[in-house]
Amino acid sequence: MKIQLLVAACAVALLAGCSSAYYGAMEKFGIAKREILVDRVEDTRDAQNKAKEQFASALDQFLAVTRIDGGELQRKYDSLNREYQRSEERAKEVRDRIAAVEDVAEALFREWKQELKQYSNATLRRESERELDRTRERYDQLISVMRRAADRMDPVLATFRDQVLFLKHNLNARALASLTTTNRELEADITRLVADMEASIREAEQFIRSIRENATP
Repeated sequence: MKIQLLVAACAVALLAGCSSAYYGAMEKFGIAKREILVDRVEDTRDAQNKAKEQFASALDQFLAVTRIDGGELQRKYDSLNREYQRSEERAKEVRDRIAAVEDVAEALFREWKQELKQYSNATLRRESERELDRTRERYDQLISVMRRAADRMDPVLATFRDQVLFLKHNLNARALASLTTTNRELEADITRLVADMEASIREAEQFIRSIRENATP
């Protein structure tokens, strides 16, 4: 069951703005931090998929602008501007999802480390500590890939923003000639961005599998 279905039951904790209160409330419903982490990694993966598709769509719109005559420029500008706004929204969603992953992951690792002190059996404690280190290592790799993919969005968005503003201020045939010079560069930027997004998505899926495979039945 998706964890979002229980969000309403935790509204008081959320309004209080306290992550620990939220996680505590979720645990009372039988939802552990590990499950929240997996759920948020899945959400981030989905957000990155949507962002990848949106950036590709925005690129198509941008390239279409450079192939039209001046009479169509206003209509194409409006279309490109909408694509840019959607790209901004998708980028923000990705960043928000990554922040949510980081929040629950740090809470989980902090709790895990504190609970190591509760072991009376030294062998079990060492094994749990090793598993903590392995999980932390996999998580660090995941979040590094996610951040790198997210960082790729900024220069692409900046290029789109510049071109949308340029079109807004220069709705004439001369603007078209200047725009064509950025085509190859922008295509290359988005190609790299899509590749990074896909790498991050694969890393997220591997992390989800590793957590589920190692989960106690």
